[in-house]
Amino acid sequence: PANHNGVYMELIVEILNITTGGNRIAILSEQSASLLGVHSSDRIRLTYGDHEAIAITNIAANFPMNRIGLYDEIAVALGVKEDEKISVQLAPVPESLINVRAKLRGERLREQDIITIVKDVVECHLRSVEIAAYLTDFKIYGLSTGEVEALSRAMVATGKSISFGEGPILDKHSVGGIPGDKTSMLVVPIIAAAGFTIPKTSSRAITSPAGTADRVETLCPVNLSIGEIKDVVAKTNGCLVWGGSLELAPADDLFIQVEYPLGIDPLLLPSILSKKKAIGATHVVIDIPTGVGAKIKTRTEAYTLASDFVDLGKRLGLNIQCALTVGDQPLGCSIGPALEAKEALTTLMGGGPPDLREKSVSLAGMLFEMVGVENGQAKAEEILDSGKAEKKMREIIAAQGGNPTVNPADLPVGKEHDVVRSDKAGRVLWLSTEDIVRIAREAGAPKEKGAG
Repeated sequence: PANHNGVYMELIVEILNITTGGNRIAILSEQSASLLGVHSSDRIRLTYGDHEAIAITNIAANFPMNRIGLYDEIAVALGVKEDEKISVQLAPVPESLINVRAKLRGERLREQDIITIVKDVVECHLRSVEIAAYLTDFKIYGLSTGEVEALSRAMVATGKSISFGEGPILDKHSVGGIPGDKTSMLVVPIIAAAGFTIPKTSSRAITSPAGTADRVETLCPVNLSIGEIKDVVAKTNGCLVWGGSLELAPADDLFIQVEYPLGIDPLLLPSILSKKKAIGATHVVIDIPTGVGAKIKTRTEAYTLASDFVDLGKRLGLNIQCALTVGDQPLGCSIGPALEAKEALTTLMGGGPPDLREKSVSLAGMLFEMVGVENGQAKAEEILDSGKAEKKMREIIAAQGGNPTVNPADLPVGKEHDVVRSDKAGRVLWLSTEDIVRIAREAGAPKEKGAG
């Protein structure tokens, strides 16, 4: 098997028992790399029997010349074991790199170019630095509507999909940026209690003190397989699970790993809608918190984003409505996974802060009206007040493997606490969301579930 430089070597495998969580990496000695004409970070093609895989090269000074060190991802992809022999050669530059360079010159990409890039990302043929260049191009030059649609479709096509049978399949998503937004924990049981299907997959916190998956995890397991999710939804009409291990639009998770350290999010639309399409949603409400402390700062920015969501939704066959909500203050009175789960449960049981209750019933009401229920908000209020939503939430907790009789007081929170007293009388009119987030994270949230 010879490529453009014709050189290949047979090397003995050493399994390193290290997981990268992304790239497929192999280690070569300086001598082997030199004979193969390979530099650090070049791609090499590994062949083992009928299996072939591309890896990124790391070069180590004191590594044995006749061996190749494989990180777990590449060893699994090849199905190779310790001390077996594999064939190694320099691999050609992937076609998608040519497309990344075209985007760097400000050119529009065709659908086929975008499919090639997304495939190479999912198959780990691109290095983080190349994905970073690609995302930076998007940030600087923006994406045409056609590019966004092609990207969303490619992100769905390169992953798994779930079907929950005949629609409507409802869903809700927040673009984020507001601490304490535990509305999914109320919207899902309200919708499910009315007999509609709402399979909610959520993320864990990236920069916030708690994502929906972190909150729900204090009540029941959220790391479910596709089969388990289907069982939970068949039993209860709804679920609240973590989407990260399901391989629904896996390119999105790989993009996020690179976006996070760069602090950019140029793929907001395809990122959200590819996940919704993969889970088979037909009707989605997108919550866009707007305000000084939120991701989206101005009404104008929010309106533009909302119309982009609706437009892309139409192209992908999704019915979308957007809610422009208040985003300059925390929602409710609790920030941090267990504290927020307590507050959501308390609200389902008839208590809780009025702003959380109000936002949850208005989002649920919008979903109801999208599927033809009249007076959606009144319907949502009736389901919440009658205790049907609480009963449904307990069914979902039980189906996901948690304790259905859990009470807010049962959830353990951090044993250290501090009361901060004002030195003058009066009313608190405004809080800095950024400071609240920083304090909760300093206290240990989201890793420490009881912190906040």
